[in-house]
Amino acid sequence: MFGKPVLSVVGNRVAYGQIIKTFSVTDLRKDAAHRYSPAAVIAVKREVVSGVPAEISTSYVERQNLSLRMGQRRFARLTNAFSKTLQNHAAAVDLYVGHYNFCRVHEALRITPAVALGITDRVWSTGEPIDGAMANVSPDQGRRRKKVHLRVIDGGKP
Repeated sequence: MFGKPVLSVVGNRVAYGQIIKTFSVTDLRKDAAHRYSPAAVIAVKREVVSGVPAEISTSYVERQNLSLRMGQRRFARLTNAFSKTLQNHAAAVDLYVGHYNFCRVHEALRITPAVALGITDRVWSTGEPIDGAMANVSPDQGRRRKKVHLRVIDGGKP
């Protein structure tokens, strides 16, 4: 949505890398108690892309993945909010991530993550990520859709 890769914006100010775990051979027994228990970790290797190796942790990305799954019900099965096309799914995720990082003030930070990293100098309104997304939509993309005419009802809620 915003066009810049993360590392081009934050540079070496973050610890970024991979933690690669090697597991033992999977237990092939039929009983559920052994089949669903996790395999033993044999080795852990850290591959550094930038930053200090000791600061690389999967906890941050796992928390982000959980927040995304909980905030976007499109990732859950059997829901009426699923995306019929990959393009719609990507657009919905982009809007969620834009709102999460640029509009939503986080309790622990007391500001947005984008302000904390110095990517922007202010908290964005909710409409700004939508305006940015709509700027990339060509006028002929919605041609086949039925035109809807809306009218304002006096005395309605704002």
